[in-house]
Parts: sequence; structure tokens; C-alpha cells
Amino acid sequence: MASKANAKPPTPMTPQAAQRIQSSTAKTNGGNVPKGSFAARATSSVAKNNK
Repeated sequence: MASKANAKPPTPMTPQAAQRIQSSTAKTNGGNVPKGSFAARATSSVAKNNK
């Protein structure tokens, strides 16, 4: 098991990263981003972090 002493802190999701993820998912799914997908969760995370 790896030691957590060398673990990096989590990097917050940026709007640009969420946009790239959502764009890629939409291209793969014919323009739709499925509810509950990673892309949808990423977009939601950005929205919550920017309040």
C-alpha cells in the first residue's frame, strides 16, 4: 500500500477542463452529455466551486 505522506493535494476542476471533458463526451454521444456521466459531474463541480 502506498504511503499518503507523498500524496499530492487534489487539484480543483477548472472551467476549461470541464469544458474539454464535456465537449469530448458530447462528440462521442451525438451531441448529448448523459446525465450522471463524468462530464456532467465535472460541470456540476465547477458550478459549485464558483459560487
